[in-house]
Amino acid sequence: MALDGLVIHSLAHELSTKLVGGKIDRIHQPENDEMVLYVRNNKENFKLVLSSSASNPRVYIANDYKKENPIKAPMFCMLFRKYIQNGIITEISQIDFERIIKISVESFDELKEKTTKDIYVEIMGRHSNIILTQNNKIIDSIKRIPPSISRVRQLLPNMTYELPPAQDKINPIKGVSIKSFINTLREFDGPIFKGIYTKFLGISPSVAKEICHRSNLNPNDKGEDKDRDELSILYRVFSDLFTKIKNNNFDPCIVIDENVDKVIDFSCINLTFLEENKFIKNESISQIIEDYYKTKDFKDRVHQRTSDLRKSISIKLDRLYHKQKKIEKELKDADNADEFKIKGELLTSYIYMIEKGMESVEVDNFYDENYSKITIALKKNLTPSENAQKYFKKYNKLKTAKIELAAQITLCNEEIEYLENIMLGIENCENLEELADIKDELIRLGYAKAPFRYKAKKDIDLTTKPNQFTSSDGFTIFVGKNNKQNDYLTLRIADPEDLWMHTKNIPGSHVIIKCAGKEVPDSTLLEGAMLAAYFSKARMSSQVPVDYTMKKHVKKPSGSKPGMVIYETNSTIYVTPNEELVVKLKNN
Repeated sequence: MALDGLVIHSLAHELSTKLVGGKIDRIHQPENDEMVLYVRNNKENFKLVLSSSASNPRVYIANDYKKENPIKAPMFCMLFRKYIQNGIITEISQIDFERIIKISVESFDELKEKTTKDIYVEIMGRHSNIILTQNNKIIDSIKRIPPSISRVRQLLPNMTYELPPAQDKINPIKGVSIKSFINTLREFDGPIFKGIYTKFLGISPSVAKEICHRSNLNPNDKGEDKDRDELSILYRVFSDLFTKIKNNNFDPCIVIDENVDKVIDFSCINLTFLEENKFIKNESISQIIEDYYKTKDFKDRVHQRTSDLRKSISIKLDRLYHKQKKIEKELKDADNADEFKIKGELLTSYIYMIEKGMESVEVDNFYDENYSKITIALKKNLTPSENAQKYFKKYNKLKTAKIELAAQITLCNEEIEYLENIMLGIENCENLEELADIKDELIRLGYAKAPFRYKAKKDIDLTTKPNQFTSSDGFTIFVGKNNKQNDYLTLRIADPEDLWMHTKNIPGSHVIIKCAGKEVPDSTLLEGAMLAAYFSKARMSSQVPVDYTMKKHVKKPSGSKPGMVIYETNSTIYVTPNEELVVKLKNN
């Protein structure tokens, strides 16, 4: 599952077909590592996305792109506008079957002379970059690479642009003889499919497996164990595939595992080795790329944008965990308060045996049914009476502290539970509005700083919808994704007789089963509990305890934090989260 040489080849062909001759009307930079060129060609408007994201680098024509642009355009965006806005795209090509796309733009310079600028989009994981050049001189790059970062290859303004170091691989587009092909795979020490993508340029593991599958060979077999006839068949399949690629004959597809409703692969060729899954085909490789990266890129962006927030919450949680352990230790000491009272009373009873300067005294413990001996430590500088008083003071202090410590541990546990729920809510975010709700909540409660001109939302405002499922018996089940949705479901959507569910002593979502006056079957009860377990911190666990009760037994204490409730007369059911069942209930 990668933007390999084949996909880049098909993408360059599509971009060339649709965009060459087009005029670049507008340029935006919605992300630090992402550019959008608005191109008009043949009376059509296109959005060309160039992304050098470390985790999701890509180039494609977008149909559904809704990212907001910053109020002030970044410097690199202004540079693009200066050099290529209103320019005409004259050529789009792939460089040497590598993961590099070159876009040539002809535009007027300050002297009103036509010049050609080249945009190189290097799609190479964390080394991905977007570089603007003229006459092979770097104007600038979206990620500058000084010598301190790389001694091998720098990317700085006014330097000569050089392509990344070539890989020691055979370019299949240029043609490979059968002898060279067979010898290469026989000499490779490892599985055939690995030999194909390791030794030949632009091939991903998935394409290598597909070549083996079309040749009726086990991809994990070794080349040295195969006879010439078998490897000849493999060579013929390999050659036929790249003949189609050279002739721009593609079959763009995306492969989905219907059981969990997740994309498992995509390519510009038909991946028949995954035939047991669902295939979605499209003539446009751009559409395939957009469909695949849409959710993935959002998740990664949310992860990046919340890194400071999650770090801040993690630090607070670590402090609370430390405080929790300290209070628990002090509570344990407080539980032994009676021991100090007994020692004080024994010292008072045996005071005639004690002299000032003694370090300890051994006496009979008449509080023990066996009348056993007990050794009591003494302070040498204290009188017998003062030693006894010392133990009584310790007893009274621990007795008072126990009440205070019990209150402190309750508050500490509640804060830990709240912050763990916040972390879970961030993981559950499916759009930026949900993330904004969480940030707004943290600002109102003092866990995060308010930005300039901040205006708080009303608690009742629900900007996003909770998850909704339908049980196998036809009951509607609602699942909150954050504290705001949890409160909304429990306090406003749920009727008194509806079933309310939550993981027992584990951060998680509120789950509501709408009963409509009907008795809830065991199958729906199990499905609701499974959803509660799946949308909790225990998603990857088994036999997760889930409490359930009627909503009328659930109360929200006055002044409690968002999402926090108390409940009574509950029962508990144990379930194991099942992603396939979640998808099934979502699609019911």
